[in-house]
Amino acid sequence: MSRQVFLYDPPDRFVAGTVGLPGRRTFFLQASASGRVTSVSLEKTQVAALAERIDELLDEVVRRTGGNAPVPAMAPTDVTDAAPLDAPVEEEFRVGTMALAWDGDEQRMIVEAQALVELDADTDEDLADAEERLLQDEENGPPMLRVRLSGAQARAFAKRALDVVNAGRPPCPLCSLPLDPEGHVCPRQNGYRRDA
Repeated sequence: MSRQVFLYDPPDRFVAGTVGLPGRRTFFLQASASGRVTSVSLEKTQVAALAERIDELLDEVVRRTGGNAPVPAMAPTDVTDAAPLDAPVEEEFRVGTMALAWDGDEQRMIVEAQALVELDADTDEDLADAEERLLQDEENGPPMLRVRLSGAQARAFAKRALDVVNAGRPPCPLCSLPLDPEGHVCPRQNGYRRDA
């Protein structure tokens, strides 16, 4: 079976968002264009890492081009997207690996999110070999979401993604673990319950 690639070049919309209450949220990347919508789920830490790496890559592009690349220093307000995810949110796959690249010829950020794949291997070497073969197999690999964004779209995505990550439960000022509305057992207070 050939690889399924959900390509958006460019998307009308590409955002990170959540479904559920803080503490029980499911994180999604969602791309849409021409009435087509693709949603993939991932971990909160993956969303945060993706947003941070996008900003770092864009900063590097600006630095290397001496400011001549069409990349704004901050997310422009005219491309800010604060709307919720398009409903219904139907997961195409769960993200395992992600990749970023800058296409200097077309001045576009390329974001790829590949489906999580379970690999059977007896040793670490077998596992590494299986992972390498899977990543190199462009025709038969796992499903992938590939999005090509302008510099402004990429900055706007990164800002929203970090806002979504930070909109969860506030951290405990002592241990930095998330505070639950019903209280928090803080390891820094030897397990005494701390009210939120």
